Amino acid sequence: MINELKYKECIEACLQCMNACNVCYVSCLKEYELAMLRDCIALDRECADICAFAAQAMSRNSPFVKEICELCIQACVACAEECEKHDHDHCRQCAEACRRCADVCREMVGQL
Repeated sequence: MINELKYKECIEACLQCMNACNVCYVSCLKEYELAMLRDCIALDRECADICAFAAQAMSRNSPFVKEICELCIQACVACAEECEKHDHDHCRQCAEACRRCADVCREMVGQL
């Protein structure tokens, strides 16, 4: 069984990623080249929601934690790849948070 400390680290990474995605989402909506950021905006929302769901699942010790975290990894990687296409600070910060979250989730999934 996974230890509580590892869940805590993963929950924190998911919540940090959720926050970074939400900041990026709101910031993208304020940019002038909105059409160019359409995919970034959409993935920010998806990733934020999935990270929040993953954090909730871990806090409840859901029997589906592994599958939910695997989905979280996919969402984080997709969001990071999209954000890395843009030069905005909020996109770079979001990509970093997504990459970290994916790494922490990947490590945890490997222990389940």
